Amino acid sequence: MLDFSLLQTTLPDFANATMKYMPHNLGEDCPVFDNLFEFCQIYAGGTLDAARRLNHKTCDIAINWAGGLHHAKKCEASGFCYINDLVLGILELLKYHARVLYIDIDVHHGDGVEEAFYFTDRVMTVSFHKYGDLFFPGTGDIKDRGEREGKYYAINIPLKDGIDDSSFTRLFKTIIAKVVETYLPGAIVLQCGADSLARDRLGCFNLSIEGHAECVKFVKKFNIPLLVTGGGGYTKENVARCWAVETGVLLETELPNEIPNNDYIEYFAPDYTLKVPNLNMDNLNSKTYLGSIKMQVMESLRSIQHAPGVQMQEVPPDFYIPDFDEDEMDPDERVDQHTQDKQIHRDDEYYEGDNDNDHDDGTR
Repeated sequence: MLDFSLLQTTLPDFANATMKYMPHNLGEDCPVFDNLFEFCQIYAGGTLDAARRLNHKTCDIAINWAGGLHHAKKCEASGFCYINDLVLGILELLKYHARVLYIDIDVHHGDGVEEAFYFTDRVMTVSFHKYGDLFFPGTGDIKDRGEREGKYYAINIPLKDGIDDSSFTRLFKTIIAKVVETYLPGAIVLQCGADSLARDRLGCFNLSIEGHAECVKFVKKFNIPLLVTGGGGYTKENVARCWAVETGVLLETELPNEIPNNDYIEYFAPDYTLKVPNLNMDNLNSKTYLGSIKMQVMESLRSIQHAPGVQMQEVPPDFYIPDFDEDEMDPDERVDQHTQDKQIHRDDEYYEGDNDNDHDDGTR
């Protein structure tokens, strides 16, 4: 989640900045702030590195809570999302896996990821989200199922306000179990947007942290290489609670409900606990409505080729892989210059001059 206090600007300044960056497809919901490019490098690079580690089997589960910015498009920033790290991570996974399954439990539709893979059967996208009432981004109708080779490989589960733990997890488990059985993915990417929790400032669902985490636990049980990211979430203390609990779920570690003393403890007042109950609100998703959604999804799954194959094709090369494991390095140990130089291109590696080895005429 972006901290808008970083902007430190007046409304006229912000309006002028918005107009300035409109030609670059940075709209009013994607403000420009200091170190924006570095921010994108960090979260997108984290997802790419997570995919690389899964590809090379250095881990079974990789987590990047800073990632999951699922609204960004190829030529457009959208919904606080500048670079779609999920698409980059999936493309990296496709170098080693014939099929990748993408699951999204953010309250908003994962439109950027769906759009990127709308015409291919190598990625199946499954998004559980609020739909209707002009809710952002306005996409994700159950009738949107993909096109051409990707027909029926985009699955949308449009939901209404107030869905609770039991309704959500029952529908989630039924659909995802059938998807995995039919599609047989080689890897799974799970976007865990926390704005689907109760009490979120922008959300309208009624999930508890336990209900949200139950979806993560269910996906983990398939024992398929798993890349987990964050996503939306606008009640920051509950976002922190949720992803802490889900990190514990992925590590099969039960966390105590009482939050230990730390520098941010006051954010979790007055109870200072991890578990937050859901609200007493109406669930507008009737059993009939959810049954209809499930039936339509199952019908789509019956229409697809079972575990589609991949034709022989050239695989793009891996990006740079260091010959040491960063996790085994002592963060307090000074890295010598020779090791640093192996990780980056020197500024003078490519230059023009009398000593340049490569000349336009092909001579050496």
